[in-house]
Amino acid sequence: MSILYLLIPLSLILLGLAVWAFFWAVKNDQFEDLEGPAHRILFDEDENDLPPEERRRRREVRHDADRDDPGPGDSR
Repeated sequence: MSILYLLIPLSLILLGLAVWAFFWAVKNDQFEDLEGPAHRILFDEDENDLPPEERRRRREVRHDADRDDPGPGDSR
């Protein structure tokens, strides 16, 4: 019976921590995109998996290609 004097306050403290963690997660948008990670696994290459240097290089190549490619209505 005396163990209840320890377990009840301990359980209330753990419950308080769980409630605090839930509200912290909601406040920091942890539940904002629930479907994105499930769909992201279907793609072969994720931009976030690349090292920063490779991401920068690909952006520069893409930017150069966009600049060299005339859009509709552009006559060169």
